[in-house]
Amino acid sequence: MLRKEIADITRSWRFIVLLVLIILTFISAMYVSLTNLKAAIGNESDSGKLFLYLKLLTTTDGSLPAFHIFISFLGALLGIALGFDAVNAEQNNGTLIRLMAQPVYRDNVLLAKFLGALIVVSALFVSLALLMIGGGLIITGVWFEAVELFRILAFIVLTVLYVGFWLSLSILLSVRFKQATASALTAIGIWVFFTIFYGIIVKMIAKAFFPDPAFLSQAELFSWNNLLLDLLGLAPSHLYTDATTALLMPSVRSLGPLSMEQMAGAIPNPLPLRESLLIVWPQVSGLLAATAVCFALSYYWFMRREIRS
Repeated sequence: MLRKEIADITRSWRFIVLLVLIILTFISAMYVSLTNLKAAIGNESDSGKLFLYLKLLTTTDGSLPAFHIFISFLGALLGIALGFDAVNAEQNNGTLIRLMAQPVYRDNVLLAKFLGALIVVSALFVSLALLMIGGGLIITGVWFEAVELFRILAFIVLTVLYVGFWLSLSILLSVRFKQATASALTAIGIWVFFTIFYGIIVKMIAKAFFPDPAFLSQAELFSWNNLLLDLLGLAPSHLYTDATTALLMPSVRSLGPLSMEQMAGAIPNPLPLRESLLIVWPQVSGLLAATAVCFALSYYWFMRREIRS
């Protein structure tokens, strides 16, 4: 069943279209990064460490967003496109009842659809990372450092997890709704809300109800800013952007405001990978929890669903 799902995904036109879009985005981001790489290396020495391959993923001239910013948009669409009709389309076509007539378990059907899409997404982003590393070696001739490789691998794992959240959400909606159009529109609506409107709503509420910063002490202002960041962190795209920024930019020491006590004695050196992973662990655990909740709900509803109607 897993091989069947992988074959169905790779042969579908929607995956081919999304694959072309992501590859074009990757090529455009790499071109902009390579044309501005000399200036980026000249501005940031990072204590003698260039982190050339990390800058290929983060350097931009303002004309196009960086690659990880692009993926926060396209990755959600990829997950939605791979799962919005995973169950309801098969039931409407009459293939689900024939599939369940075979000696297979229901949970295997749902797991195959989820894991098959994740395997395809993982192969896609691993291939893009290998293309980036190979292209960087050919063009610059600079050998990559081990820490860069580990950070890029962590970025790939985080990206697969981010796409997996939207995939589990779209599978949940495909189980909940009988029509594929309803599940697709609902998933796109949720994506648009969290990507565009959620941050605006949170900032409007903060502006209306938060106290005036002029009348707050430093500790109170610090706590209010942390509360605002916690509210913004409920958006999956915000979690993904914060986590990838800390992984791909070793100079980032915190994803929130720093007090003067925390900044005292800090040496402006790149953080070790372990420290960066500790910084992004709340974001990673949030994405993991959201993915697990969506998949658990889809599993519960699918096990209780009547498929003979």
